[in-house]
Amino acid sequence: MQSYKQAFLEFAIQQEVLKFGEFRLKSGRMSPYFFNAGLFNTGQALGKLGRLYAQAIVEAGMNFDVLYGPAYKGIPLAVATAVALAEQHGKNVPYAFNRKESKNHGEGGNIIGGSLSGRVLIIDDVITAGTAIREAMAVIKASGGQPAGVIISLNREERGNGGRSAIQEIEEEYGVQIASIASFADLLDFMRSREDLQPYAGAMEVYRKQYGV
Repeated sequence: MQSYKQAFLEFAIQQEVLKFGEFRLKSGRMSPYFFNAGLFNTGQALGKLGRLYAQAIVEAGMNFDVLYGPAYKGIPLAVATAVALAEQHGKNVPYAFNRKESKNHGEGGNIIGGSLSGRVLIIDDVITAGTAIREAMAVIKASGGQPAGVIISLNREERGNGGRSAIQEIEEEYGVQIASIASFADLLDFMRSREDLQPYAGAMEVYRKQYGV
């Protein structure tokens, strides 16, 4: 496992973003783990998260002209990652985000920051049903841009109501690459290597057999 993936998983556990036990998800499923990226909520945590996103983008070889963070969770992610790309990787790209409602005064419109033109990389925390990403795709196309891909923090590698995950559906529907800092498979490998997490690994295996893709 690449060092940045391990660093991300260790960091997520340290910040209590990633927890193990029994959790009822919005879908109604009982999950042996819970991931809440909203708990990366300090300046130091956000700075480190931005560096991890930037590393994942570079490792995945994603080519793009502007970084787009859909409101609201994507906004701080886009800012932190744009800073990290510039400072750590010498890749100075504009970032943009949207308002939930358009303004009819001042500069108007609903896009703040860079122009959504050229190749646009969407950044978000996770993809569950894919609704937010599809909305972001529509915003980009309406602005004249071309979706270049999506970067998220954790790929749950979990199917929806059908046989595929929302990520697989979006990749096929839009023909774009979706990358992540880490995946469920990475998490399971990480848990097996940690004595304190091994007691939870069995439940994770069962969950993957039931809902994994």
